[in-house]
Amino acid sequence: MPAFAYIIVAVAAYLLGSMPTGFLVAKAMGIDIQKAGSGNIGATNAMRVLGKPAGIFVMLVDAAKGYAVCYLGLIICDLFGPNLDYIASHPVPDYTSMVESTNLFSERMHHFAILAGIFAVIGHNYPCWLKFKGGKGIATTAGVYLALAPAALGIALAVFILSIVITRCVSVGSIVAAAVLPVAVWFTKEKLFLEVVTIALCMLAIYKHKSNIKRLMAGTESRLGKKPEDAK
Repeated sequence: MPAFAYIIVAVAAYLLGSMPTGFLVAKAMGIDIQKAGSGNIGATNAMRVLGKPAGIFVMLVDAAKGYAVCYLGLIICDLFGPNLDYIASHPVPDYTSMVESTNLFSERMHHFAILAGIFAVIGHNYPCWLKFKGGKGIATTAGVYLALAPAALGIALAVFILSIVITRCVSVGSIVAAAVLPVAVWFTKEKLFLEVVTIALCMLAIYKHKSNIKRLMAGTESRLGKKPEDAK
């Protein structure tokens, strides 16, 4: 597979992921979301500043970005054809070799989808359009894993909801879900590469919540039903 194919996937996924949904929706409503609430462009701050309908819309679009880029990776990979390597090295068709080549292609497609997911999250968290000040990647990461590992996402989502019900704190739900997702992937998937990537993405998500963690430790973190201090 040509190296530039990987570059195309990474750049395309980053650009799509970097679309600042919250910022654009707020701008359309005459609000600079970076100067309102927590200043975060993610769904939680959008919900608190712009209202629930707008916030839910931002959350869904941010998740859709993550979901869509995984299939974008598959499409770009497919453009090069499942058997290019085989055809180049085997002028005379051989069924066994062709099957092995196709299986290798399937593995590459999986890697392309994962690569796209990685750069979509990076794009959301660090959009070039907003001086690399973006969201925390929770909704976009959820979209990525809806495509890559839906069963694992379901487990993490259940933990997310349960954590919020117990603590009334969205940041706690996000942090706990990020900690659980790699474990869920381990028990529902056999792909080591996906597990390694999941650990890295979830560490990034937790890192992006560092200010929330400080407030949780100080007992000053905002909770549902109270005036917010930060958002995803």
